Amino acid sequence: MGFPKGFYWGGATAANQCEGAWDTDGRGPAVSDYLTAGSVSKPRCITYRLMDGTEGRCPQFDPLPQGAKRAILDDVYYPYHEGIDFYHHYKEDIALFAEMGFNMFRMSISWSRIFPKGNEEEPNQAGLDFYRSVFEELQKYHIEPLVTISHYDLPVYLEEECGGWSDRRLIDAFDHYTDTIFRAYKGLVHYWLTFNEINCMMMFTRFSANPSKNEMRKVLQSLHHQFVASARVVTRAHEIDPKNIVGCMIGGGPSSYPLTCDPKDVLKNQNELQDYTYYCSDVMCRGRYPYYTRRLWKSCDFSLTSQISDFDDLAKGTVDMVTFSYYSTQCVTTHEGSETAGGNFAMGAKNPYLQYSEWGWSLDPDGLRIALNEYYARYGLPLMVVENGLGAADTLEAGGIVHDPYRIDYLRQHIQAMKDAIETDGVDLRGYTPWGCIDLVSAGTGEMKKRYGFIYVDRNDDGSGTLARYRKDSFFWYQKAIASNGAKL
Repeated sequence: MGFPKGFYWGGATAANQCEGAWDTDGRGPAVSDYLTAGSVSKPRCITYRLMDGTEGRCPQFDPLPQGAKRAILDDVYYPYHEGIDFYHHYKEDIALFAEMGFNMFRMSISWSRIFPKGNEEEPNQAGLDFYRSVFEELQKYHIEPLVTISHYDLPVYLEEECGGWSDRRLIDAFDHYTDTIFRAYKGLVHYWLTFNEINCMMMFTRFSANPSKNEMRKVLQSLHHQFVASARVVTRAHEIDPKNIVGCMIGGGPSSYPLTCDPKDVLKNQNELQDYTYYCSDVMCRGRYPYYTRRLWKSCDFSLTSQISDFDDLAKGTVDMVTFSYYSTQCVTTHEGSETAGGNFAMGAKNPYLQYSEWGWSLDPDGLRIALNEYYARYGLPLMVVENGLGAADTLEAGGIVHDPYRIDYLRQHIQAMKDAIETDGVDLRGYTPWGCIDLVSAGTGEMKKRYGFIYVDRNDDGSGTLARYRKDSFFWYQKAIASNGAKL
């Protein structure tokens, strides 16, 4: 019993947070390239320029001012521009992953590295060659790539000139992009995820200051286009290579609780799970909109713009597996005066039964077991936990030593929760790729000091550092955990 034979152990990254080389070898700019650094108390911003030349910054979850265009400004530090320079260090990094015993590595392809504007007819050959080299390096070590096709780095041309995913033209652009990479990497990649944390488009509306009904309507229309694009990807992937397995990727999982047993808290939590989590996974797993869509659309006076063929695409292109990220949980309440959690993304009431990290994220391994059970009961599809981990401020000591017992303790508890879900509950869990297996730039805060990795990267919040790699204590602990297939924790 325990983890099945052939279970996938590995780690996860994203191109925009680790790759660097943002304007190298023909890569075009992506929306993430315009994000500044931030902190737990200072939000990341998008830098822009108005038509009259006025420069400014806008919180990343707020809409840009009318007429503004994203712009790279002088004397502003953009941490994604260099990341941890995986672009030039990938062979070294993959060798370290192999040393740990990885048999799966989750990564993403930067769309604008393949198509700089996003909608060209011919791809950028240098971009295709780079990822082929990465996949061949992984193959050398018998590491299976798990590739996210779109991970928060839409080409900026598609966002600003086409209107982003609210414009139906992006479905065709995505068709061409995915057809290109499926054919280019046939035989090298078999596991694909369409959109990273697709439900976060809904969740992020909660972080915007007073989102309007119009903003909500734009999100719902954009999601429809992504649902259709994702479904067409599933169908295309199977046609090009029947060995391809395509999953959805949901942010957070069903990871909230009613704060009290007040029925109003229970109902509010149920509605929030439907709106912010299940709305996306229901469409992608079941091939149709769920019954509570009526309530959600009515709340913002939304009327869907669609084509009849969209619903055929959704029905045909259901995903093969469910993958999700899991870090923490939150509480939902209708009562005022409750203490709130202070994390940059982890909003909601504070759970009195849990401890919290210095970034305000709850530590809740039982919540992971609950999420696994909820997803498996709802869909009956194979599962993977493709993000999980603890962000913490690690210290590099003399001799390149990093002691991180807090990370080991966090991972031990969460791996045990997965083991219990498999062994006791009967959940079909196929893989585990904890987040930031190597230190990278935090998506939430833009910091380097918020580290998740088993490998320390000498990089600081201001961009200084040698980029040298060092094995943390958790590196050796995870190595033993993998070697024992999760038996020795």
